[in-house]
Amino acid sequence: MKVSQQHIIGVKFQAKGCVPAIACGSALTEIVSGKTLAEGAKITRDELLEKLGGLPDASQHASHLAMDALGALLKKLRSQTRVPSGQ
Repeated sequence: MKVSQQHIIGVKFQAKGCVPAIACGSALTEIVSGKTLAEGAKITRDELLEKLGGLPDASQHASHLAMDALGALLKKLRSQTRVPSGQ
């Protein structure tokens, strides 16, 4: 993820797995592009599923994986940009 002035300006992902997992990753990159980090953190799994037009029950895990990856990345970015206390 490339970020400039708290805006997501570029997103890529790498996935090995089933077609639904790749589709979820791809759709999520489209959803978050152009949003602020705060807006990206508010994206829901339902929004992802809507973008995809839904997923079969057997493939629901793919949406969870994509959302977990986004959450982990945003958490990492927040920790990297946190100002140390006392400054």
